[in-house]
Amino acid sequence: MTGSRTTPLRTLALTAAVLATALLAAIIGFTAPLALPPDDPLPPLVRFVTAVTLFGLAQLARLRFRTATGMVSITWGEAALIVCLHLVPPGWLPAATLLGAGLAWLGMSIAADRRPVVDLLYITGSLTGAVALGAVVATGLGRPFGADLTPVMALALIAGAATYLLASTGLGGLGLALRHGLPLGAPLLAALRGKLLMFVGNVVVGLVVVALLQLDPRWLLLLPAPLWLLQQTYRYRLRADEERRIWRAFAEATSALNQLDERGVALAGVRGALGLFGAELVEVDVSREDGRVRRYRGDASGRIVERDLPPGPAAGGGEQELTRSLDVGTTHIGELRVRFPRTARPGPRERDALAAYSDALAAALHDAATHRELRQLTARSSYDAVHDALTSLVNRAALLARGDQVLRRLTHDHPVALLVLDLNQFKEVNDTLGHVAGDELLRLTAARLGEIARPGDLLARLGGDEFALLMTSVPVRADLVAPRSYALRQAREMVERLAAPTEVAGVRISVEASVGVVVAGAGTADMTELLRRADIAMYQAKSGGTSVAEYDPATDAASTDQLALLAELREALAVDDQLVLALQPAVDLDTGAPTGVEALIRWRHPRRGFLTPADFMRPVEASEQLGAFTRYVVDKALGVAAQWAGEGLDVPISINLSARSLLDPRLPAVIGEALRRHQVPPERLVLEITETVVMSELKVIDEVLATLRSMGVQLAVDDFGTGFSSLTFLTRVTVDELKVDRSFVIRMADSPEAAAIVRTTVGLARELGLRVVAEGVETAEQRAALAELGCTSAQGYHFFKPMPADKITAVLGSLLDSAKAPVFPLRADGAS
Repeated sequence: MTGSRTTPLRTLALTAAVLATALLAAIIGFTAPLALPPDDPLPPLVRFVTAVTLFGLAQLARLRFRTATGMVSITWGEAALIVCLHLVPPGWLPAATLLGAGLAWLGMSIAADRRPVVDLLYITGSLTGAVALGAVVATGLGRPFGADLTPVMALALIAGAATYLLASTGLGGLGLALRHGLPLGAPLLAALRGKLLMFVGNVVVGLVVVALLQLDPRWLLLLPAPLWLLQQTYRYRLRADEERRIWRAFAEATSALNQLDERGVALAGVRGALGLFGAELVEVDVSREDGRVRRYRGDASGRIVERDLPPGPAAGGGEQELTRSLDVGTTHIGELRVRFPRTARPGPRERDALAAYSDALAAALHDAATHRELRQLTARSSYDAVHDALTSLVNRAALLARGDQVLRRLTHDHPVALLVLDLNQFKEVNDTLGHVAGDELLRLTAARLGEIARPGDLLARLGGDEFALLMTSVPVRADLVAPRSYALRQAREMVERLAAPTEVAGVRISVEASVGVVVAGAGTADMTELLRRADIAMYQAKSGGTSVAEYDPATDAASTDQLALLAELREALAVDDQLVLALQPAVDLDTGAPTGVEALIRWRHPRRGFLTPADFMRPVEASEQLGAFTRYVVDKALGVAAQWAGEGLDVPISINLSARSLLDPRLPAVIGEALRRHQVPPERLVLEITETVVMSELKVIDEVLATLRSMGVQLAVDDFGTGFSSLTFLTRVTVDELKVDRSFVIRMADSPEAAAIVRTTVGLARELGLRVVAEGVETAEQRAALAELGCTSAQGYHFFKPMPADKITAVLGSLLDSAKAPVFPLRADGAS
């Protein structure tokens, strides 16, 4: 067995010990007394030369195969040992091996291998020592020299051959293990597996030769042809085993590349190449945008180091090294370099395998880079979704979400204060000095308010010229007198700081503001309610001509109004003629065919007039009537879908689900019963999941969604790209459709970031096998831009406004008929 890399100190020490042992065995063997028969027909020199020749030929007829530690050679050594044990005194065998094997390996090294002298000495010494051990075992069991081939003698010869196998394999594996710093087991098992079949054949051949020598040596003339066939059989078997190993290693190496970060892919690429090619050194260079290179370098010991390199070409490694450029299309990713051992030069098979492996590595690195860019875009989108672009303060949505988290962490009676501030005459600043000056004033206001905020407080821009400050570090007293005084004092300080003269757009001005204050226990109201109360107080300050006003429950009629609204909703659910569906189709951008219909609920209130969900959904979601309301909407929508099916229209219908509805484990059963009652296939129902659901990680919601998915109901993520955890959600729950938020669609033409998010969402949906629908398309330019970005489906006023159920059937039929025509003139005129 041969190695692929030397480690001088360890290799020299081991080589010296093995060679000294071999020389000692040869000397001791020659000093042992001879037992040649007096009528021996062969002179002693002939017997010795025969042994030298047999051991040399046995090594020359070697077969080699590649392993993870280099090239392994297997020979006819066992057959030569068995024959020589019969023909030559056992004491001569170590010297004959030393001379015959040494000359054979020297010739092979000069002709092909170019092995170092240390390697040749170690191989020769190992084989000599193995022969000496085999001769001792065989002689101890049966003294086979010149003896008849009896069963006992055959067992002695077999035992000697087995000893030679184990000794030569063990010494070869030890050499490889020391060179590469690997455990002994790996190279030892590889050699034994490769040699097992040949060992059996060697033993049989050796015994047959001994038998023929005793019977009639002329029978040996028949052996060359069978031996040649046996050699070809061994070669074919080794080649087949190596092919299987290579494909198995290739599959494992490429499977390990399936990671989402560059470093993980590169490290897996180095390890995979080391194992796949039996390389002594592998380097993966990953190019960076700044021209620098990140190099991952691993050797046969499994140790991998990484470092940054300056720009510049890498040095070549000669005929022992293969270099492959890592490219995906026209994009250059980096380079892969594999250095093969000196005794295992790469051939066409290794070049082909390297080409395939480098393509897989390049694709994995490219995917990792794409995922990194997507994560960055998502992080930026998530940041933008919760921050105001002008002032960098959190926005209204983040104030509500984070504020509720803060409230839940506090005790029920812990006082908190919410201050809502509005700038007076801000419109006049915009109209007089321009919007640039107005933006400057808003940034100045945010900076001054930030000086008032204390650690733990939450400062936000609600929109326009409105700001809010949630204060949690307020004095704690049971009667709330001290917290109220503190909050009012902070509000007056806000007003005073903003009133300090400042220069905006070259004009010195003083800013006046109105502040509404509400103080409550953390467990008595959520952020939405606190914000509503503070907003009412702010308008009280503005209308009353004061700068600061505290919330007065006596002037707040909204609470009773909401109670009345919920009572009226109960009546509306009972009469079945006030809550109606407004249906808005989504169309294929290429053909104009309908891809789905979104069901939107409307309330034709007998006293309040026509109400949209924004007018009544918030109190409904917070009430016990949410379940009945959800069942009502599902029933209405499935009734419409059943009517379509009766008229031959196979179009899915979408329903928006509240996050709180998904907290009910009974929801899948309710929807399943409604599907059976209306005889609507589950795949025609699409449930749109709101932003709050995407951000949630509640186990009950995931279980409800998984149950609905197993029923065949389709799931869609609404407003995709605006949430904190949209991508994480896709790894938890399988969905069918992504809906691009209208805010990105509207800003595509003016915002490269918005266009990039739309493009990324479309690409992600395509990679995951999902549908993608763009919402809020209002112009032909937006439609064209979406088509250019690869979006296939969209909905919005450019196509159709939401329409009553009695009109939607005709529209869908018309769309399906028109989609079959060569040209589809899609218009929004008169759609509703």
